[in-house]
Amino acid sequence: MLTIGRSGPRWNPWLEMERFEREASGLLSGLGRSRTAGFPPINVLTSENEVIVTSEMPGVDPADVDLSVNGDILTIKGTRKPQELAEGQKWHRRERGQGNFYRTVQLPFNVESSKVNADYAKGVLTVKLPRAEADKPRKITVKTA
Repeated sequence: MLTIGRSGPRWNPWLEMERFEREASGLLSGLGRSRTAGFPPINVLTSENEVIVTSEMPGVDPADVDLSVNGDILTIKGTRKPQELAEGQKWHRRERGQGNFYRTVQLPFNVESSKVNADYAKGVLTVKLPRAEADKPRKITVKTA
């Protein structure tokens, strides 16, 4: 990037690095996500026997959320409906996204999809995914002769 000074145009490497960082962040933030990049935010906890995924979804009706599990992939889809304005109201500031969202999470192991449990309370979705029996480590007894 060039800056204009008293001695004429000159190249500023710091401004060039800032521009590159902004462009790279914008490019990478959209990979695998919808228009509302990063929504819903998720946390993934693991133990030997299960994975627990929590996701903040304030303002989302649980009936508008669709979960699916295929092997070691959890997919969360849904819709956050727009807030209705009363007559005479208009937006002064609007930062909360609306519309469809879609997130996929690769889990650390295959899960028993028939035993997945999902709860929604206080705007937080909690999904408990038990580890598939076939994926659990097995202790093997060594026999002696």
